[in-house]
Amino acid sequence: MKTQRKILATLMGLVLISGCNPRAPGHGVFLLIDTSGTYTEELAKARAIVNFLLGRLGPGDSFGVARIDSGSFSEKDILVRMTFDERPSVANDQKRQFKQQVDDFTSRISSSSHTDITGGMLQGVEWLNEVGPGRKTILVFSDMEEDLAAGQVRDFPIDMMGVDVIALNVTKLRSDNVDPREYLNRLQAWEARVVDGGGTWRVINDLERIEAIMDN
Repeated sequence: MKTQRKILATLMGLVLISGCNPRAPGHGVFLLIDTSGTYTEELAKARAIVNFLLGRLGPGDSFGVARIDSGSFSEKDILVRMTFDERPSVANDQKRQFKQQVDDFTSRISSSSHTDITGGMLQGVEWLNEVGPGRKTILVFSDMEEDLAAGQVRDFPIDMMGVDVIALNVTKLRSDNVDPREYLNRLQAWEARVVDGGGTWRVINDLERIEAIMDN
């Protein structure tokens, strides 16, 4: 009888311990897609990135996609955002819907006249902090040349604490070919801004290495 009581007490203790430990937090990814100028010609690569991430993110992970346009700190620029269900079958259905929405958008997109990268990053940080995953990643698919509309104010610090920012497919501008220092200075300026805000910064131009996004 005493043995049975000890076993029961042990089992009850395990139940209480498991109830106090929440599920390990997932990964939140927010992808910003540049829609300015000739960068719209790169959208096939953006779709490939979305498809790759949908294949790697699992139940409980969160994924959002937004466009960078003339004023990106706006809910209307978020194309789709989801936290995938814990049930794999439901999560797979969500991923199919997610892919369809991105495909629909990229098939009918028109070029924007300005490029508000800062507004897009603020939108991404806000959403990731709201979702609250254990790991936060913002992917920026852009040439990283910010071109703001008249009157927009973006020269202020951004709180990037705990966010890993990865610039993808940073194409070189025509002026960069004339003076490569412009390209290097542009990337260094963004790196300083992200790091000063408490985040981390990487550049991945070889999309064959995209698995590094998920593995590091």
